Amino acid sequence: MKASKGSPLLEKVKQRGDLYAAACPSRGVLEHVTSQWGVLVLVALKEEGTHRFSELRRKVGGVSEKMLAQTLQALEQDGFVHREAHPVIPPHVDYSLTPLGEEVAVHVEALTTWIEDNVARVMSARTKAPPRKKAS
Repeated sequence: MKASKGSPLLEKVKQRGDLYAAACPSRGVLEHVTSQWGVLVLVALKEEGTHRFSELRRKVGGVSEKMLAQTLQALEQDGFVHREAHPVIPPHVDYSLTPLGEEVAVHVEALTTWIEDNVARVMSARTKAPPRKKAS
């Protein structure tokens, strides 16, 4: 369900989103921000500032051009990423965080830092976990 201008849903969302409500647009924002590529793009732009598309693709190892383009577009539509196209040949496009993007990137970066600091503990827990039986 999309929130249109003046709709009751939009009025409620202006107060505060509700991630547990199936129709709340906050779920789409959560999906964009916490997707594998969304997290990595936000953190890369926070850590190192403005990037060109090709620089981001090299920085975020394993992402395809298509997925990076879709991720950047979604983050731009949500107001987290600023896209600046320069009128030159060949085309030159820069991506950077908006003030809203800076805010969310701080939170995402805290999560990524925790993961990097604790990956050994997680991997250890994985090896100790008993194998699960397949459901028949």
